[in-house]
Amino acid sequence: MITDSHCHLDYFSEEEQPAIVARAVAAGVTRMVTIGTHVGQAAAVKAIAERFPEVWGTVGVHPHRAGEGAMPTVEELVALADHPRIIGLGESGLDYFYDKSPRDVQREGFRRHIRAARAAGLPLAIHARDADDDIAAILEEEGRAGGPFAFLLHCFSSTPALADAAIAMGGFLSFSGILTFPRSAELRAVAARMPAERLLVETDAPYLAPVPHRGKRCEPAHTALTLRVLAEARGESPEAMAAQTTANFLRLFPRAA
Repeated sequence: MITDSHCHLDYFSEEEQPAIVARAVAAGVTRMVTIGTHVGQAAAVKAIAERFPEVWGTVGVHPHRAGEGAMPTVEELVALADHPRIIGLGESGLDYFYDKSPRDVQREGFRRHIRAARAAGLPLAIHARDADDDIAAILEEEGRAGGPFAFLLHCFSSTPALADAAIAMGGFLSFSGILTFPRSAELRAVAARMPAERLLVETDAPYLAPVPHRGKRCEPAHTALTLRVLAEARGESPEAMAAQTTANFLRLFPRAA
């Protein structure tokens, strides 16, 4: 059993969603998490998670959308997550590559999501791009100020230093199709030395399709391809890696158990 810990099923039409989920299950991907990116989308995420027993969801505001209107309060985020099929907050975080929202607004939104995750007792899915120092600093500051909270760095493609910092703080790392790209040798080296009990896999579908589908539309069934490369990088069998990453997922997201 393989778990796609991060995808965007609402980016596929309602008509094609059943076939997308069926192809995933046929490929051994028996759990999927469809991710929230803005408040107005939360109802759609919940509806998809209710529609398919293999699918769970999260709610939150992506850093690209952080500057669109008022950022939800901590209390509003907690209330938004009060649903039996919602198992986490996010995705939130920082993106200094595209800078689609002011950086101070991104940072404030990230802090609110951390506090909401702690208050709700749910893990936080974190988007980090070209913002490693601020991601690490905010995680450390919020941990010192309010106590520990569960989180994972999704679609991990950042520096080894951020990977080490996240692991030291009790975080998890999730790897996407980027892991399979020919130029991702350094990323595979990071994945190879991380603790086995902190690793997850994902697609970020419909983006970042793994080799040999690179450049095409990605879907959750492709998680199996990324998992195979992760297993190879670590010198393990795909079966063992599937069991490990799914066990890790269920430990991080206990509502999905």
